[in-house]
Amino acid sequence: MFTGLIEGVGRLAAREPRGGDARMTIDVGSLPFADVQLGESIAVNGCCLTVVEFDAASFAIDASNETLALTTLGQMTIGTPVNLERAMRPTDRLGGHLVSGHVDGLATAVQCWDDARAVRWRFALARPLLRYIAHKGSVCVDGVSLTVNVVDDTGFDVALIPHTVAHTAFHALQVGTQVNIEVDLLARYVERLNATKDWT
Repeated sequence: MFTGLIEGVGRLAAREPRGGDARMTIDVGSLPFADVQLGESIAVNGCCLTVVEFDAASFAIDASNETLALTTLGQMTIGTPVNLERAMRPTDRLGGHLVSGHVDGLATAVQCWDDARAVRWRFALARPLLRYIAHKGSVCVDGVSLTVNVVDDTGFDVALIPHTVAHTAFHALQVGTQVNIEVDLLARYVERLNATKDWT
């Protein structure tokens, strides 16, 4: 589990085909990394991935075809900045919201504008996922826990304060770029419970 509070920004350093899928190497950049362990989970742009190799400045993950097809990792080019977060500990403060690292789908950044000192972003999202997005609810965009400011039948808006822009890969995001979306866990479970309420 993660919180959606980014701990560092790294970059994609290498991609190597491996038996039909890929091994990817991530430079850790500003991520605190001194006590990394083999097999631990790190969220890369919101995707929960397993560390299979590491050194002092990077780690490698194996990306399955499912991950490559359903997240932005499949289209990412070498040098692309990525948001990084290590898995939360039970004693951590939950400053964002509960994030599983299981990406639900992709949204497209369609508009960006200044709003006083904040930056507002508009994302287009397909309706099957948009139904889980609620006004003033939480959404995870490329691993970042954000509050939904506006939602309608084509997409949603979020506002990023200067600290968020400066300390995440949002500083490099461009209009037209796709991003990973994870909807709120509670919304998925409420839907499932409602769908099975007649089960005995």
